[in-house]
Amino acid sequence: MYYVKNQRNGQEIYDATVNLAIEYYLLSEKKLDEPILLFYINKNAIIIGKNQNTYEEINQDAVDKLGVQVVRRFSGGGAVYQDMGNICFCFLTEDDGNSFRDFGKFTQPVIEALHQMGATGAELKGRNDLLIEGKKFSGNAMYANMGRMTAHGTLMLDLNVDVLPQLLRPKEEKIASKGIKSVRSRVTNIKPYLAPEYQHIDILSFREALLKKIYQVDSVEEVKEYVLTEEDWEKIELLRQQYFNNPDWNYGKNPKFQLKQSKRTAVGQVEFSLNIEDNHIKDIKITGDFFGLGEISDVEEALRGVAFERSAVTNVFEEINLKKYFGNIEAKELADLLFN
Repeated sequence: MYYVKNQRNGQEIYDATVNLAIEYYLLSEKKLDEPILLFYINKNAIIIGKNQNTYEEINQDAVDKLGVQVVRRFSGGGAVYQDMGNICFCFLTEDDGNSFRDFGKFTQPVIEALHQMGATGAELKGRNDLLIEGKKFSGNAMYANMGRMTAHGTLMLDLNVDVLPQLLRPKEEKIASKGIKSVRSRVTNIKPYLAPEYQHIDILSFREALLKKIYQVDSVEEVKEYVLTEEDWEKIELLRQQYFNNPDWNYGKNPKFQLKQSKRTAVGQVEFSLNIEDNHIKDIKITGDFFGLGEISDVEEALRGVAFERSAVTNVFEEINLKKYFGNIEAKELADLLFN
């Protein structure tokens, strides 16, 4: 497995628009002969899930006041805040057709490394979270494209959790489903749970320790590395400008809709926003933190022009491979959500 540094001319990069472009480039264009591990650290950024409505997930006034980047990723799941106390890990590999949504397969090496550093209570719980004593320190997501996939997650070593209530606005249903009172109360940093010798570790030393334990080596010099070339960087910059540094990608359009229906389901939050004309669906937007392999715009297109009646909409859902776009959910449940 190759390790790729997000460094250019020896300089570490903390810009989320660049780091997500590196990851997407390694997934979609740079195919090495072995899987890839990428670590990166972002300075003050909110990373939005691909299918989320940015305007509803963040407090824009606080984002502007605190100078926080807002960047949309290609994977599903929910919005996460990152700063210099957080590190992101990404495993990029061939899509074998069986690993998508199998978060245990990719988080296990990280969990084992944390156990070796003293955080023996770290575990994968629920759909995609890593927890200690019931509190989340890592959110994980996946994305597949052109026969390859990335499984990536956050690791909160020493994140400034006090700003979370100011910046993020999770759905009330999501908080209620966790049996908690607020986003602040459900998260924790890893550092308090590490062994005494790691209590004063900084984020870069934490990354080095993780590398050595994941690769089972005594020195990072023993880790097999691929170094990004200038040609790689030119292509990364093109992707950065096309997507991650593009407000149209990060925020999208937020038209006014007549009807909104939202529910927390087993696959995550699903929200339908619709305009109805002559009892037919004129326009529709489907958002949420579900994990899908396909483009949700395919589902939206299939529903446009359909009679706004339960039977007609259910028929459309039954003709679609819902697992591809949403996960394990039935046509009836989506119809019930829409016509609640």
